[in-house]
Amino acid sequence: MDDEVVRAWRVVEQEPGVVLLDGFHPLKHALRFGGAVRRVLTGDRGALLALAGELAPDVVGVLDGLAVEVSEERLRGLAPRLHPTGVIALAERPSVEANREVLGRRPRRAPVVVLENPRNLGNVGAVIRLAAGFGATGVVTTGELDPWHPTVLRGSAGLHFATAVERVALSELPAGPLYVLDPEGADIRDLPFPDDALLAFGTERHGVSAELRARADQLVAVPMQPGVSSFNLATSVAMGLFHWMSGKR
Repeated sequence: MDDEVVRAWRVVEQEPGVVLLDGFHPLKHALRFGGAVRRVLTGDRGALLALAGELAPDVVGVLDGLAVEVSEERLRGLAPRLHPTGVIALAERPSVEANREVLGRRPRRAPVVVLENPRNLGNVGAVIRLAAGFGATGVVTTGELDPWHPTVLRGSAGLHFATAVERVALSELPAGPLYVLDPEGADIRDLPFPDDALLAFGTERHGVSAELRARADQLVAVPMQPGVSSFNLATSVAMGLFHWMSGKR
């Protein structure tokens, strides 16, 4: 039985646009926000349904129809860094076209977060989780990092499915006023962010590129004590989104 289940998993795994959800929380959010979940494997089906009943009763019915129990050995062969909740799933990510349609829709009611050439998978996941929590329109990244990498999905707790997440070239940013976080910018406390803003953040080490800085409609700085090198990327994004949200009261 396990062999058949694993073979079926491997077939779906190779399909374009299919991503790995590692752990209960990414699976929960994919189900809750309309993700097309194709396969769910667990080492203990009863424990998984009990966990869902405790933390996410709204997904129990769907999960009950999807979850298949296999040995932990087989699970670890499919996901070597198996999450402590002991469940993995395969889901279809929204298409590039669908995400770009959401990101490009005008007027926008919430900002788009722009991450220029991010390097740390966990940081990108944390930013996507923040964006979903604050109700941002989405997150776009530039550079080589895949924002739908399994580690990013794990870091976001699967909240990719609650907001639009896409990788674009710098020349393909959605339309809208571009607010770039930069130490030489104007104090963020003096600048309300419009709903259709692009809030752009560079790397912790190098900041934003000269090209992105030159394109900015406004450079914005977050106050910081002298001698402190930088804030963590996710912390900076949280401050930017909280500042936007505070201006809507």
